[in-house]
Amino acid sequence: MPQSLQEIIDANPEAETFRYGDSAKLCAEILTLVRSGTKTATCDAAAAYGKGKDAWPEVGRRDVALNWDGTPAVMVETVEVFTRRFDEMDEAFVAAQGEFRDLAHWRASYEAYFRRAGMFEPNMKLMCERFKVIEDYA
Repeated sequence: MPQSLQEIIDANPEAETFRYGDSAKLCAEILTLVRSGTKTATCDAAAAYGKGKDAWPEVGRRDVALNWDGTPAVMVETVEVFTRRFDEMDEAFVAAQGEFRDLAHWRASYEAYFRRAGMFEPNMKLMCERFKVIEDYA
């Protein structure tokens, strides 16, 4: 029988939970890339983290990525975390994200994503994270 989210959190009390993307379709697409090992990095607006918001990723911490319906999908462990401005993103980190053709495609996609969230700025600070999959709950 699969573990419930509560059982996973009880066994990993430091774990945060999160969803990839901002829609069920995008979440499912990204989880497919994570599970296949194609996606080993992600980023988000640094402004999404802090007091009263999501906890900043920490190297060594294991977090639970959720399916859009809130059920556990995978556990990932942070292996690197750093900040970078949107306008300073590079091809190597974009490639590790696994879902973009090139830097121009990444810029267009993330600008649209941040605009949907009402927070795009060309020089906005990003949280950049590399991770590895520890467990797949599928």
